[in-house]
Amino acid sequence: MNNGPIGIFDSGVGGLTVWKEVHNLLPQESYIYLADSKNAPYGDKSTPEIISLSKKNVDFLISKGCKLIVVACNTATTNAIKLLRQTYEIPFIGIEPAIKPAALKTSTGSVGVLATKGTLASSLFQKTSKDYGKEIHILEKEGKGLVPLIEAGLIDRKETEELLNSYIQPMLKANIDSLVLGCTHYPLLIPLLRKILPENVEIIDCGRAVAKQTKAVLKNKNLLSKNSKEHFLEFYTNSDKEALEYFLKNYGIQNSVFTSVF
Repeated sequence: MNNGPIGIFDSGVGGLTVWKEVHNLLPQESYIYLADSKNAPYGDKSTPEIISLSKKNVDFLISKGCKLIVVACNTATTNAIKLLRQTYEIPFIGIEPAIKPAALKTSTGSVGVLATKGTLASSLFQKTSKDYGKEIHILEKEGKGLVPLIEAGLIDRKETEELLNSYIQPMLKANIDSLVLGCTHYPLLIPLLRKILPENVEIIDCGRAVAKQTKAVLKNKNLLSKNSKEHFLEFYTNSDKEALEYFLKNYGIQNSVFTSVF
């Protein structure tokens, strides 16, 4: 299994922000990325729906020979990863909002969290907030409508900036000095966020931490690739290829996107 690919899935293109960090740290590995864009966003779905979609994605990636799966979706992680680990023998790496580092770093005592409804309502998120938010003020905001705009490739539109700004301004009034991005789609909005946020507000996402954890698990289980010369990249979507191809071109990748029914 050492030379098998790392599987990564998300409800769409957002998980590419995680794939990029993992690939940067482990360039010798092969990757299969799965974008369930047809069912995006996951954030407004019920827990049973999220679990069902996650299992379907995992089955697809296992059928492709993946040796480890990164659940590159905050909502899927917080609602389904426990059951996935109980159901499958393959190792899983999950995603969750980086509240801990934000709480430890804050000097104003106020931290903002922008996430989906499904993530904010999950028991895992609530526990993390309770554990690390006792001495600070955590401002939670659902980024409703942002994922569809990102999936449609409308990041540079005025309506996207205005919607994002409407979510951020109440946080700035509360004097946040960190903004935690609780959805893997949201790092794609960082150029817009830089325009909206003052310089003292740090943007925190979990991509680099996920990459480090992926490497650690592969090393611990003796699954690091031993054949770096033959590594490959494949990206699958069950919707139009254009959105996935658009973002991959920014990473210098072309002709690697496939449409698949899953």
